[in-house]
Amino acid sequence: MIKLFKVKEKQRELAENANGKPPIKKQSAGELRLHKDISELNLPETCSISFPNGKDDLMNFEVTIRPDEGYYVGGTFVFSFSISSIYPHEAPKVKCKTKVYHPNIDLEGNVCLNILREDWKPVLNINTIIYGLYHLFTEPNHEDPLNHEAAAVLSDNPSLFESNVRRAMSGGYVGETFFQRCI
Repeated sequence: MIKLFKVKEKQRELAENANGKPPIKKQSAGELRLHKDISELNLPETCSISFPNGKDDLMNFEVTIRPDEGYYVGGTFVFSFSISSIYPHEAPKVKCKTKVYHPNIDLEGNVCLNILREDWKPVLNINTIIYGLYHLFTEPNHEDPLNHEAAAVLSDNPSLFESNVRRAMSGGYVGETFFQRCI
């Protein structure tokens, strides 16, 4: 029975394409949901979204965050989002493209945000993730680190942590690691 439906669907596609027009690409449920999420974005003024591959590739985009408070005020941080076709049943893959001295973001750009891992639920959306990322810059969490060294400094010596963040954002070394200027 299932094969019959696939044959009929293929025949319908061939008939639609016979009129000389290019085939119409069907959108996956994930693409439809993502389109809805993006159209309903309510971002803070310090955040923006861009589509480096053009508006035809909604499944891959970038979010830029410019914190206006906290340790990272004045910095510019870019995150890449890669959305699977089964979104929202699977959390987006998010990476920080800006090398940053941060307890919850490692030097490879991996992000430690609970809603991108074990606490992800299909009712969450892109807006929620962006607010979560923004919150990491206003309130870094030393209790759930990816960068253990930065977390230890934040916990033990917040003024040294602030100095390290400023040095990293200005373009310089923190320990053995060089950071590009992001201010």
